Amino acid sequence: MSLSIYSTLSKKTEVFNPLHPGRIGMYVCGVTVYDLTHIGHGRTFVAFDVVRRWLEASGYDVTFVRNVTDVDDKIIRRAAERGISTTELTETYTKAMQEDMLALGCLAPTYEPRATQFIPQMLNLIQTLEEKGLAYQATDGDVDYAVRKFKDYGKLSGKSIDDLRSGARVGVADTKRDPLDFVLWKHAKPGEPHWSSKWGEGRPGWHIECSAMSCYYLGEHFDIHGGGPDLIFPHHENEIAQSEGAHGPGFANIWMHSGPLRVRSADGSEEKMSKSLGNFWTIRDALKETNGKYGEGNGNETLRFFLLRSHYRSPISFNPGLIEDAHKGLTRLYSALNETPARDGAPIDWNEPFAARFKAAMDDDFNTPQAVGVLFELAAEVNRTKDTALSSELLSLGKIFNILTKDPATFIKGATTGLNEAAIEEKIAERAAAKAAKDWAKADAIRKELTDAGIVLEDRTGVTTWRRA
Repeated sequence: MSLSIYSTLSKKTEVFNPLHPGRIGMYVCGVTVYDLTHIGHGRTFVAFDVVRRWLEASGYDVTFVRNVTDVDDKIIRRAAERGISTTELTETYTKAMQEDMLALGCLAPTYEPRATQFIPQMLNLIQTLEEKGLAYQATDGDVDYAVRKFKDYGKLSGKSIDDLRSGARVGVADTKRDPLDFVLWKHAKPGEPHWSSKWGEGRPGWHIECSAMSCYYLGEHFDIHGGGPDLIFPHHENEIAQSEGAHGPGFANIWMHSGPLRVRSADGSEEKMSKSLGNFWTIRDALKETNGKYGEGNGNETLRFFLLRSHYRSPISFNPGLIEDAHKGLTRLYSALNETPARDGAPIDWNEPFAARFKAAMDDDFNTPQAVGVLFELAAEVNRTKDTALSSELLSLGKIFNILTKDPATFIKGATTGLNEAAIEEKIAERAAAKAAKDWAKADAIRKELTDAGIVLEDRTGVTTWRRA
């Protein structure tokens, strides 16, 4: 089965044919670094990390570019509010974003360009658009894109220019030729970062940044462009207008977008994550919660597993109860490896039935729910047969997702409340002595004490093991 990918542009699943055999150029829009990353960012970037990992597991050489937007209205406002420079603000939150992505198990990008490093490339692109009659300088000094002169505008989002026009309003002071036109270069305002250009001092608009950086690293036409669902319009629509307006059709062959993340409340309703609603989770909030419950580092992998269990295009609901369910599932996989130790680094035989089904799922538009289902079936078979070859296969397939990376026994024991490992082992020894003395009441009392502390005992012939509930 060939790899097939759903394209937001064509609105269908397409057989994937890279522009260059064996090589893939992939660009994913990064974050605007004015605040900490949130769990919605985590949903998007884990999804595309899995895509990248599967492409590499399939034998492709992937050039993965994820940008940093480090000049923007939000950045300027936040820096002013805090009384610090935009550079100080963006350096702080760029570092924090990189730490968060690492904590979620995401590979570092091949290239991670910052917008402020590519001003010359942006200016060259704007000049090309101006020369082709697609850009003009407005009376306020801004350089704007003439949307109506790009005949394919709206092809990604499905929005028609006429519908957009009917809902637009022109303000008294609006200097655009058309209210649909968007800014490429903003004239300088007092106290804001600015650069020199033929159109005067100013700074880039948001959309031109990604067009310039993606083309610099991947060429004028490349394989995959991805991002969150909120970027389809206007950001990605405007990227297409800019890039294809300058360089011709076929900016990106495949457009991929992750599904939205919503927060499920206690009453079962789902809402968009918002600080005003009090349901906003940064990645750091979520990791603090999961690591506190499941053990330091275990929470990272649990959160990653939760995010990748949903298909990347599907909506995903977030709440602590769903994280708990993900942890139970991940524990099932680790338990199989704990009972039947695996050989790390074992090569995968893609003709083996479980591996073949895993591959078929991933080749079908990166169907991680089906692939995870194969892992659970494989774990059940490991438990039944105690076959080291199968446990090794389970480990190798899991590592494609960057899960099952920890010592199984350590993961299973996880976090404990009020009791360290030595204290737990001491309680187990006391219980064993009570059972030997046929003091069943004391043995039961010790089990209950441990259960109340979140410790599950599992009795097997001659031995008692434990794990966190």
